[in-house]
Amino acid sequence: MTRILPGIVPTTLVRDIDLVIGGNEFLAVTGPSGSGKSSLLYLLGLLDLPTQGEVLIRGRATTDMGEEERARTRLTMLGFVFQFHFLLPEFTIRENVMLPMRALGRLPKRAMRERADALLAALGLADHLGKRPEQLSGGQRQRVAVARALANDPPVVLADEPTGSLDSKASEQVFHNLRELVDLHGKTVVAVTHDLDLASRMDRRIHLIDGGIVSDAAATLPARA
Repeated sequence: MTRILPGIVPTTLVRDIDLVIGGNEFLAVTGPSGSGKSSLLYLLGLLDLPTQGEVLIRGRATTDMGEEERARTRLTMLGFVFQFHFLLPEFTIRENVMLPMRALGRLPKRAMRERADALLAALGLADHLGKRPEQLSGGQRQRVAVARALANDPPVVLADEPTGSLDSKASEQVFHNLRELVDLHGKTVVAVTHDLDLASRMDRRIHLIDGGIVSDAAATLPARA
């Protein structure tokens, strides 16, 4: 992938990537700053399109999709958790979790509300449903972001530094939540992280340098320890 901006020399962000991600995987993406970790995640999440090569989702070439199909694929197949939660401050946490369901338009309002409440309760937030994001701690807001990522029950969750802005206790809670998505719910979780301890407890780790994968191996610690 090459990004070109007016007056700026083109920069290759990721290159020669040959990566297959299966179902029910817990995959860490590591590497130094500027190695292409987030760029790879944005390609996987259809937020960017490759200038060369192809991203396939269940065998479907995503560059063959129109924007409407890509948007629907993001809504149905992919959930996103970012370092900064990007919750909308004008809405309650329940309403924030309902937003992807509203965009997809499959459920009536009552069912959306019930699903949002169930997701938040499962993440220990049942007592906070009517609160706005600023009334919660950083760790709680990130758990809301996890609930929002699961709103449409996607098979894949993509997380970009999900614990990067949290203290150690909150980081451990969010990691536990992501671990449960794989172990208990059969999701695939791909997480970009600088936290090598967290990465070592995931099932698989790929390491990037200068936009290319230099290693792809099982985690160094037992995955379910």
